[in-house]
Amino acid sequence: MIYAFDTYYYEDYANTVCIAFEDWTSEKEVETFIEQTPVSSEYESGAFYKRELPCIVSLLKKITLKPEDIIIVDGYVTLDNDGKIGLGGHLYEELEEKYPVVGIAKNEFTTPDSQRRSVVRGESKTPLFVTARGMNVDEVQSKVEQMHGAYRIPALLKKLDQLSRA
Repeated sequence: MIYAFDTYYYEDYANTVCIAFEDWTSEKEVETFIEQTPVSSEYESGAFYKRELPCIVSLLKKITLKPEDIIIVDGYVTLDNDGKIGLGGHLYEELEEKYPVVGIAKNEFTTPDSQRRSVVRGESKTPLFVTARGMNVDEVQSKVEQMHGAYRIPALLKKLDQLSRA
């Protein structure tokens, strides 16, 4: 199963949504998980994970993960060649490196990272940026290219974004 997470912030709470789907080419989700949590910290430039990681970890407590499961976050897993990690990297460590974590980001992080891949989908000229820990990033790149949907953002990830804002 693949579990994709996204969080949207309102004034006094965060709405975290997870959609579960069978495989990378799935057209529909199997299950949806939603949780509102109080916002525990303000946005801190360069430390986005401090705000979002607690939301994802809290929602994960409602999900029974299996060893073969994969987690997707809206953001980065790795940030540079010096070992700096993003939200997905912190989640990977929080989960004791037991489950692969994939980051799919819409905005480019400017530092060089040999573990970052660009994915151009549909007729878009603007890439998505893919990083991973726990699985090969080249394999992930290929899987994201194959995700259902004709546009830049895969259909299930677009739906996830809309659900988090609902």
